[in-house]
Amino acid sequence: MSEQMRIMRSKELPKELRDRIGARHRSGQGYKRISAALKVPKSTVASIILKWKKFGMTRTLPRPGRPAKLSNRGRRALVREVKKNPKITVAELQRCSREMGESSTKSTITAALHQSGLYGRVARRKPLLSARHMKARIEFAKKHMKDSQTMRNKILWSDETKIELFGVNSKRYVWRKPGTAHHLPNTIPTVKHGGGSIRLWGCFSAAGTGRLVAIEGKMNAAKYRDILEENLFQSAQDLRLGRRFTFQQDNDPKHTAKITKEWLWNNSVTILDWPSQSPDLNPIEHLWRDLKMAVHQRSLSNLTELERICKEEWQRIPKSRCEKLDASFPRRLMAVVAQKSASTQY
Repeated sequence: MSEQMRIMRSKELPKELRDRIGARHRSGQGYKRISAALKVPKSTVASIILKWKKFGMTRTLPRPGRPAKLSNRGRRALVREVKKNPKITVAELQRCSREMGESSTKSTITAALHQSGLYGRVARRKPLLSARHMKARIEFAKKHMKDSQTMRNKILWSDETKIELFGVNSKRYVWRKPGTAHHLPNTIPTVKHGGGSIRLWGCFSAAGTGRLVAIEGKMNAAKYRDILEENLFQSAQDLRLGRRFTFQQDNDPKHTAKITKEWLWNNSVTILDWPSQSPDLNPIEHLWRDLKMAVHQRSLSNLTELERICKEEWQRIPKSRCEKLDASFPRRLMAVVAQKSASTQY
């Protein structure tokens, strides 16, 4: 290949030369002949003629923006690193980029990952699943996936939760001007340890919410048994589940303690055999979130008010919301199978 052709591979052709290529093509000359006559690579001739056919011109079209600082090869290498280790930091990716001979800024690396559909997000916290847990989850999912709606409607879902007085972990947005972040109307009052908290036990079914009980002092197996004795059958009666309902509880040690098992057995309560480390299967988790969001929209000053408002908001949860969450159970089971027992999006 001549020196002129090598130069033309890296430089843009003059307009006059591009026009001559177009004219020779229109006069019937082929790519090979035009290339030899004008000493232009055949691929360049083909590219210019294709542009003329498509756009009716041979001049260079406007580019979408400045050329990328990171090559396609460099971007693909970064994507591979991220897929190998999703928790890798941008600073670590910067070092990888330098080692490849393509020193890039953090913003360049971030933009390149965005082009590949990868975005930095807060990692979700999920229970640690052992091989035993995963086996139990898949077996449970396959066993109950085809349960009838009538059977699901008879499930009484239950759980405990903690609600803090000032909602330390909750986010509130305000409209404010720059420089007014610390003005009193634009802040949320906090105190050490959230100003205290209360623990609650609650239950619900497709028919609506059952009892919501504040747990006094430290929860143990005896106290849990007393909560069930005072609230389980009353909740089932209020929700018109009859005596032949299925009670769901997780595998907390208080729930599986000897005195709890004896009480459940003596009262002929049918238990849903629940897999450990599986809060994503329990729709009541979404109901707790609804409750906390509603409670922290209210004005609270002490724990007594917090308990009262929790019970008020619990009763206000519409039956349609309970029906929707109960109906999500089969989809949760399918998600476990699809994820091969790993944590799901729920």
